[in-house]
Amino acid sequence: MANTNKITIIGAGQVGSTVAFALTVKELASEIVLIDVVKDKAMGEAMDIRQGTPFIGPVYVHDGEYADAKNSDIVILTSGVARKPGQTRLDLAQTNVNITKSVIKEITKVAPDALYVIVANPVDILTYQFVKTSGIPANHIFGTGTMLDTARFRARIAETYKVAQENVHGYVFGEHGDSSFVPWSLANIGCIPVDKYAASYEAGKLPEFDHNNVEDYIRKSGGIIIAAKHCTNYAIGITTAHLCEALTYDTDSVLTITSMLTGEYGISDVCLSIPTIVGHNGITSRLVAPLPESEVASLRHSADCLKEVINQLDFTL
Repeated sequence: MANTNKITIIGAGQVGSTVAFALTVKELASEIVLIDVVKDKAMGEAMDIRQGTPFIGPVYVHDGEYADAKNSDIVILTSGVARKPGQTRLDLAQTNVNITKSVIKEITKVAPDALYVIVANPVDILTYQFVKTSGIPANHIFGTGTMLDTARFRARIAETYKVAQENVHGYVFGEHGDSSFVPWSLANIGCIPVDKYAASYEAGKLPEFDHNNVEDYIRKSGGIIIAAKHCTNYAIGITTAHLCEALTYDTDSVLTITSMLTGEYGISDVCLSIPTIVGHNGITSRLVAPLPESEVASLRHSADCLKEVINQLDFTL
């Protein structure tokens, strides 16, 4: 195995353990540490994954304490109270902010040079909290943001037009939540704008689709899955592993992670998702894609929604 990354995952619940499994299958680290307040849970999940590694590669998966995170290249935060059926991500805000306070105090002592990937919800709020209170450089802190929303968007368009998902190019911007939106001006299938694809198709009539229905599907997917199985874990596990792959192999990938904006589109002092270049040293650059004024207004609305919540929260360590 070529890479010798060490990755620590804080939280060994459904999401944390699935992230650990996805990282192991993709062989993205030589060592993976699982930390959880329920120590037996972390031990059991690590042991279960580790016993499959003879069929994968030399990945050492084990449980540990915060001290075991020393020299981690990447730290992934999944700890927090899970979203319940009918509950929004923002309803979780203060509860998970309080949990993250205790995590920040411990993990930054032992892994000050790591890249921090926030997965727990509300991901934009917790990423903001980490940037504001941890003392870690801002370009080393980001959340999965709308990466999963973007995957859901691409999957929905691919399903509608029966085309390979890899040929669908587009993003979801803004909050990982109800104020997210699709900048349709950037969405393409191959080199053809999504709205013009049906007219370009010569093999027969393609189904019509409505922008609002697609965006509604993206926003409601998490809630539908939670109502059915009480958690979401597989897609976010794969999403997080994909982000770690970009960080590990320094691919300079363009991903819709959430990070602290510093004037892009006239927005500052809030974390939300726009296309961002990431590599081995974290955030290299954010991309200010050309958007029509209506889409810029949607992004600013999303920022305002998040700021309204932020102003109601106590981030004091």
